[in-house]
Amino acid sequence: MSNVSPKPELVARLEIVKPRLELRARLISSLRQFYDDRGFLDTETPVLIDAPAPEEYIEAPAADGGFLRSSPELQMKCMLAAGYTKMFQIGPCFRKGEYGRRHRPEFTMLEWYQASADYLALAEFTCEMLRYAARRVLNGTVIRRGGRSIDLGLPWEYLTVRDAYSRYAGVDVETALSDDIFDELMVTRIEPELGWGRPTILLDYPACRSSLARLKGTDPTVAERWELYLGGIEIANAFSELTDTAEQKARFALSKEKRKADGYQDYPDAVDFLAMLDSGLPESSGCALGVDRLAMVFAGAEDIADVTYPR
Repeated sequence: MSNVSPKPELVARLEIVKPRLELRARLISSLRQFYDDRGFLDTETPVLIDAPAPEEYIEAPAADGGFLRSSPELQMKCMLAAGYTKMFQIGPCFRKGEYGRRHRPEFTMLEWYQASADYLALAEFTCEMLRYAARRVLNGTVIRRGGRSIDLGLPWEYLTVRDAYSRYAGVDVETALSDDIFDELMVTRIEPELGWGRPTILLDYPACRSSLARLKGTDPTVAERWELYLGGIEIANAFSELTDTAEQKARFALSKEKRKADGYQDYPDAVDFLAMLDSGLPESSGCALGVDRLAMVFAGAEDIADVTYPR
């Protein structure tokens, strides 16, 4: 009779996910190489911060008199103001209460910024980056997901939010916003249709859904913001940065009022970020990409749990 104890559940689970964790490691390595080859600074900012951006639907966990960051955004923008023109960061971020097949309260974010580049230039850069990563991790540009394919090598689809609502939701954006069903329709009717066959860049979001983005010069009702979709999953969020100090402070004040009305915790002011705005933020753009979600799509998995350390 064997005296060997059965493997603990954690060890057994780690054995199961090993091939996908190895794929994830190759993916992160290829992303770092892409940025290094293009002269981006690999940077690291604090995980424990004094104050997050007061985004309306994102709750940063309180910790040790501060907050665990939901994004390194404010800190990296301060670096832009200090003359860092091209930089990226891969590291942990936290959002309270987010748990599901595509969400975790702790997750890995790739975030990068570039001076003198707008949101459309950033979209082209992202296209090049993901093709690069796919060729090195998957030996090609085709991703298989749910019995369907997504070819990163094809020309990417650029679809405005306005056109997406007309095509998939059956209502216009103004009606969706006024009836308070914008987010519901986005999740249930629009997102599942995006990024099949080829990636989709969903761009030009309503100004009221873009608290840190610059408004579009030719149409100030929308912002220079896009999100990337692969196989019905949002992978990245990007925008041309808002550099108007008075406008940014006014938007933060409105967001804080909305958070209070909805019962979210009250954040202190992001003093360093607001002081930086007074000194001047250069024309620039930035993007945040969910590494766990990208690894999940590359691996053909249906749950973030399949590409992360078991919890």
